Amino acid sequence: MKKIFSPAPLFRKGTPLFLRLLHAVRLAVVFFVVSTVSVVLVYRFVPPPVTPLMLLRLGDQIAGDQPLKLYKDWRSLDEISPYLAAAVVVAEDQRFYDHHGFDFEAIRNALRRNERARARGRTRVVGASTISQQTAKNLFLWPARSWARKGLEVYFTVLIETLWPKRRILEMYLNVAEMGPGIYGAQAASRHWFGRDARRLTRPQAARLASILPKPRSWSPVYPPRRVERREGWILRQLPAFLGREK
Repeated sequence: MKKIFSPAPLFRKGTPLFLRLLHAVRLAVVFFVVSTVSVVLVYRFVPPPVTPLMLLRLGDQIAGDQPLKLYKDWRSLDEISPYLAAAVVVAEDQRFYDHHGFDFEAIRNALRRNERARARGRTRVVGASTISQQTAKNLFLWPARSWARKGLEVYFTVLIETLWPKRRILEMYLNVAEMGPGIYGAQAASRHWFGRDARRLTRPQAARLASILPKPRSWSPVYPPRRVERREGWILRQLPAFLGREK
């Protein structure tokens, strides 16, 4: 009888273990690339239901026997104050519209600053993540520092910069960024901190929200520490130059 199906050569009896492992790795890589590209394409048009960071924060709340808090409310970029969109670009990534995911000038400056800090005995690390990198991290990854996570962050940054327009990247960032304890995105933060919709934020309120992004669980835009007040003033002075670029 003629055989209709025969196993792939690499899985026949006697195939060296190394070749079997190599074939399995290749299949895993293909599956990873196809699945991640598919998810990124879907998220170009569909809001994400939840992010790994949100789940991790919920896990921390459960472990600490705290009330569960997860406030989010997706809004399109047209429904978010242009002051907030511009303030976030000023505060987090002023070359957002000019680079392709990575700001190499900022990376070089950060490396020089970190070298000077280490020479003075300081251990604080200055980062140079772009909004694209932060969006990739917030949407797909976990917050801990490691080379594995950084490598995946680079991979997902390339994907979203390739498959999404800048407008979508900024819209996603403004909807998934942590803006307070258990608070994610512009609409939830605007309602929580100021009692108004994201589209109605004033310039000072938008600058305040952008100012707390480095430490959203520690800093409050309503009762800001002096450092946040200084950062707010710095953002407001530069804001006019960035208004309207999100269109």
